[in-house]
Amino acid sequence: MLPQDPVILLSYVNTKLRDQYPSLDALCDDLETDRAQLEETLRAINYEYSPERNQFI
Repeated sequence: MLPQDPVILLSYVNTKLRDQYPSLDALCDDLETDRAQLEETLRAINYEYSPERNQFI
């Protein structure tokens, strides 16, 4: 289960992307998470996924 607080979610997802997953798609597939919903939640706190950096910035 992913954290519900957007700021904690940001930290959690970026850590997972850095340490375990080569892409956001890989993370979402493995954690059975809707990518669009995840991106929407983090966009609400002004973060966008950067494929080049493999993190939300």
